[in-house]
Amino acid sequence: MFHVLKSTYLQPPEVVNETRPAHLEWLKDEVSAGRIVLAGRLEDESGAVLITGDMDAEQAQDIVARDPYTAAGVARYERLSFNGAFRATGL
Repeated sequence: MFHVLKSTYLQPPEVVNETRPAHLEWLKDEVSAGRIVLAGRLEDESGAVLITGDMDAEQAQDIVARDPYTAAGVARYERLSFNGAFRATGL
C-alpha cells in the first residue's frame, strides 16, 4: 500500500519556517531510507504532499508522528492510501 500524506500548515509562515530546517533534515533521512519517494510544498504554500514507499498504514502514521512539524504543532496530515497497482518501471 502506498500513501499520500498531505500536510496543512497550522501556523503562519514565519512560525513554520522556524521548524523547517529540522523538517528538511528529517525528510532527507526518510527519502534516503526509501520511506518517502516524493515530496514537495503545495503551489499555494499552504502545506505539502509526501508520497510514501510501499508500506502499511501503521508505518505511514509513524512517519507522520516523527515529522518535526507534527511535534511542533505547525502542521497536520491527512493520509490517503492506494494500492499502487499501476506504476512506472524502476519505481
